[in-house]
Amino acid sequence: MIPAPPISDPNSNASPEPCDANDKPVVASTSTQDAAKRAGLRLPYIIAGSLSLALGIIGIFVPLLPTTPFLLLAAAAYSRGSTRLYQWLINHKYLGPYIRNFREYKAIPLKAKIASISLLWATIGFSIFFAGMPLPVQILLGAIAIGVTWHILSFKTLKKGKNP
Repeated sequence: MIPAPPISDPNSNASPEPCDANDKPVVASTSTQDAAKRAGLRLPYIIAGSLSLALGIIGIFVPLLPTTPFLLLAAAAYSRGSTRLYQWLINHKYLGPYIRNFREYKAIPLKAKIASISLLWATIGFSIFFAGMPLPVQILLGAIAIGVTWHILSFKTLKKGKNP
């Protein structure tokens, strides 16, 4: 697995380019982009990143469609296909924090946990009790809701002071 390029902090007054441990500017994934370009994979990476981005945005509003994994996938694809799109996504006002928070802290903000679990249970609860589904489907939906809730709660909660 190729490591993701460093993330630049949009709130920093320092140079907009990310730096390594020796304060040397690091360009997002130049070698992997060059390899992708030579192999003719630049466009497929951009398309895959765009599809993942679309699914991630939809996931903000649809409880069973995860947002962060699709945004992480979009960032990985963009890092191999387009430095410009990668930087745009990482520094995006609304989408960038999803990626930065998860990559840097492996944590989810409390507000996001509450919103996602509440929306998940409201949607699945409605489906179980009012959609007239057969009992095996109701049990399956309940099991899915429990599994997704467990998964979300298994991540650390991001403290307010750590928000980028």
